[in-house]
Amino acid sequence: MENIKENKMGTQPVNKLLISMSLPIMISMLVQALYNIVDSVFVAKISEDALTAVSLAFPVQNLMIALGAGTGVGINALLSKSLGEKNFEQANKAANNGLFLVLVNFAVFLIFGLFFTGTFYDSMLADQKTDVDIIKQYGVDYLSVVSIFSFGIFSQITFERLLQSTGRTIYSMYTQGLGAIINIILDPCLIFGVGFFPKMGVTGAAVATVIGQVCAAVLGLFFNVKVNKELHINPIKYRPEKRTIGKIYAVGLPSIIMQSIGSVMTFVMNMILIEFSKTAVAVFGVYFKLQSFVFMPIFGMNNGMIPIIAYNFGARKKHRILKTMKLAIIYAVSIMAVGVLAMQLFPAQLLKLFSATDHMLSIGVPALRIISVHFILAGASIIITATFQALSHGIFSMIISIARQLVVLLPVAYLFSLTGNVNNVWWCFPIAEAVSLTLCLIFLKHIKHKQIDPMPDLHEEA
Repeated sequence: MENIKENKMGTQPVNKLLISMSLPIMISMLVQALYNIVDSVFVAKISEDALTAVSLAFPVQNLMIALGAGTGVGINALLSKSLGEKNFEQANKAANNGLFLVLVNFAVFLIFGLFFTGTFYDSMLADQKTDVDIIKQYGVDYLSVVSIFSFGIFSQITFERLLQSTGRTIYSMYTQGLGAIINIILDPCLIFGVGFFPKMGVTGAAVATVIGQVCAAVLGLFFNVKVNKELHINPIKYRPEKRTIGKIYAVGLPSIIMQSIGSVMTFVMNMILIEFSKTAVAVFGVYFKLQSFVFMPIFGMNNGMIPIIAYNFGARKKHRILKTMKLAIIYAVSIMAVGVLAMQLFPAQLLKLFSATDHMLSIGVPALRIISVHFILAGASIIITATFQALSHGIFSMIISIARQLVVLLPVAYLFSLTGNVNNVWWCFPIAEAVSLTLCLIFLKHIKHKQIDPMPDLHEEA
């Protein structure tokens, strides 16, 4: 290990490094977004009840992603920081304890899939009067498979994070791309029984999803063994260690909570909007589909940026930390500006992609224009909160997320709903984002003063 040269995250020009590490992840996340749309299209061809059943599974699937990705953030931050410190033993402990946590997370959802999917759908459909049995059957068939075989998604996410932690993001693009492509190909084959494939209906959609995840995980394992030379995957040598797991979750747990909060916010917003009309709820759903194509590149940049900042924090390279964050904010705000222009200039055309009626346009056009006002502020906030995670201050990111979505956004949305004008409700997003960015800047000033400024200024090439 002593002969390993310094990782490129400590030597390569920052601008080139940030782009090379972020772009593959940004592309792979856009592919994932495309897969989600295609998957829903195929399921909808079975029946509307089938689509409803799969949609109701979203909270559980979102929880899986939150748990896997949040744990991955903790692994990523600890591992990259350890490499920056040249502490290869700690880096290997982080990687192998991360694999142990895959088994723990899988065990939780295995139990849920075996015993509680029926109970879950009973609680979701308790107030419905019609079509409950068929929706429940579709849902149990789908969610049971996804949960029982959830080792695929947890393994895939973890192996991708290990690759990202050492700067090899191009390989995580390959794994995500492979999983998405296999899923898209198998979806119609297993749902409708194309060729020699059995006709499995909704269960086929779940099986296609799981097979894609498992294939991506296997490829991720292969890449980590063959090309990730800075890490050694050896669960026998590196046994579960309480201290290392604690360090992982010190950053990872706030991230898990942050991603889970989004589900709570969406649920409550739907409850507020449905008091106006079902169309208002539909507009909110369409907005989330549209904004994902604007926000996904920013989240991809986050995943590329976090290991760079964490590595250079461990290596005590102040200038590279600050330059990485500055460039990421500039790129994020630029991407968000494009999103603002699209929603300000072409809201009707965007809504018509979803077969919007005149009534939906009357609600949706002002909604997109009002909500998109906050995009530029959000671009800066997202990068700064990711910086907190890279510097092992995930608790600040969690506080900001809770403040934005639960303390500000939802109460403001409710208060504005009392005016009786649904257009007023949408202003909760810009207001909440302004509060979020203010908190970001306050916390950033504190961290910069306490941790970054005291570092020696080595005037290294960045």
